[in-house]
Amino acid sequence: QVQLVESGGGLVQAGGSLRLSCAASGRTFSRSAMGWFRQAPGKEREFVAAISWSDSTSYADSVKGRFTISRDNAKNTVYLQMNNLKPEDTAVYYCAASRSYSFGSFPRSYDYWGQGTQVTVSS
Repeated sequence: QVQLVESGGGLVQAGGSLRLSCAASGRTFSRSAMGWFRQAPGKEREFVAAISWSDSTSYADSVKGRFTISRDNAKNTVYLQMNNLKPEDTAVYYCAASRSYSFGSFPRSYDYWGQGTQVTVSS
């Protein structure tokens, strides 16, 4: 049974930083694309960042230069380092994993999802 468990969310002031982690179990994802999405109240789930099996990365324009996605295959874990956080980054952040090598920016590109972790940025 595949499980993705996010951690690291919380409350932070604008300009602060958080590091989200997503630990995967039940399957090795070293050759899979991994991604982060977020969903704010009343809004659609949106793409944040993704990393391919070969460590190519992609970011939403709204987070480019502030967020960094990375992975540690030995730990079957993917990270999202978030710097210079803004109130508009407030959302539930979801980790996602694909059976595919390459990443996509749509939720349908991913096969497995975590339960989400809340990130709240105060102004």
